[in-house]
Amino acid sequence: MENWDDIRVFLAVARAESLSGAAPILKMDPATLSRRIARLERSLGATLFVKSPQGYAPTDLGERMRERAIAAETQLALARDEGQGGSSRLTGQIRIGAPDGAANFLLPQVCAAIQAENPALEIQILALPRVVNLSRREADMAVTVSPPAAGKLTVQRITDYKLHLATRNDAPVISDRDDLRDRPIVGYIPDMIFDKELDYLGDLGAQGVQMASNSVAVQLQMIRQSGIGIVHDFALPFAPELRRVLVDDISLTRSFYLVRHTSDRQSDRLNRIATAIITGIQAEVSRLEKIACLTDSPLI
Repeated sequence: MENWDDIRVFLAVARAESLSGAAPILKMDPATLSRRIARLERSLGATLFVKSPQGYAPTDLGERMRERAIAAETQLALARDEGQGGSSRLTGQIRIGAPDGAANFLLPQVCAAIQAENPALEIQILALPRVVNLSRREADMAVTVSPPAAGKLTVQRITDYKLHLATRNDAPVISDRDDLRDRPIVGYIPDMIFDKELDYLGDLGAQGVQMASNSVAVQLQMIRQSGIGIVHDFALPFAPELRRVLVDDISLTRSFYLVRHTSDRQSDRLNRIATAIITGIQAEVSRLEKIACLTDSPLI
């Protein structure tokens, strides 16, 4: 490869495994990327990708080069951090991946506070109803509901959070589990639950759901219309027409974790951002859960 720009193009396509996926990241059109990759392969005298209608899959050589390119990218980022070491404020761009519960109801407030203190910092929130792929650098760090079992990753536990059944304030009184039988249950689409920690039906004792979505935010909107379902306590302040029910009988506890590449621990900038995210989420969960307790009906 002749220069870093060649590496940058190769790495973006290798991560996205498609020209269309890499194009918006590089701000180039797919046709230009195709020509750049073809030119790079000619200069190397080797094939880096297996091309098909499904995309660009790296060859064995491409996989090895991707690992080398990621290492070079990491070192370049560390060099930039050293150059900014004299600044007390954070700069540059950071992308944080998260499941949509955290992305919708926690990270906007947390990131807004961080950005307000660091005006030159650009923060992106990647909300996905699946596990964020850090190995392909979909994000710089990710909030997860389970610690990853493999990979060169560093995991920091952020905080526990609570979930309870919730329904509309004007819904009939629910005094025990038997009252749930004739109520439409809202939950995840069963075959799209991407983490075992999100499978709440076993705890609820329900046989199935009548209204379902792969998005926590959509589920909340469904419950606001009708039905009953498991809701994050920290989401309830955003839906004042809902109240928690059977609080003492059905109460779930889950945890958030911050996951990062182990090599990024060398970066003072990323360490500072990680600390700010962790402390911010801890404070926001605590604040919102206290508000959620006020939604409980005295009749339940």
